[in-house]
Amino acid sequence: MDESFLCSSRGSFRRKQNMRKDRLLGGLIVATFVGAFLVSASPAFAVKQFYDEFKEVYVNKGSLDGAAVAKAKCNICHEGKSKKDKNAYGKLLDKLLDRKKDAKNPEKIRQALAAVESEKSPSGETYGELIKEGKLP
Repeated sequence: MDESFLCSSRGSFRRKQNMRKDRLLGGLIVATFVGAFLVSASPAFAVKQFYDEFKEVYVNKGSLDGAAVAKAKCNICHEGKSKKDKNAYGKLLDKLLDRKKDAKNPEKIRQALAAVESEKSPSGETYGELIKEGKLP
């Protein structure tokens, strides 16, 4: 067998190995970024069920604009970057709801939403008045 043939086939084999390593490394990098994105995106709705019930009560059966609620997302109850930072509305709901126990209890969530409607917002109006005017809490 020709020695030049052996050298060229070894080079081809190494190139294929390097290409496989590059693909694997590229796949791992992509998977890492996707995983990091999913983990960082998960707190977008601090408690998704609370958000869903809010939408059901105040958008689907109420007077709030769905686009405004979708844009506000977690800022309906939260402020800042941490889900632990709640605005005045979120603090009132936090007193009435346990995020772990009540997340699967739509009736209790609706009762808490209704109870908070009578509370005064920082603007002086009740949350119920704000919502009836089409304003977010």
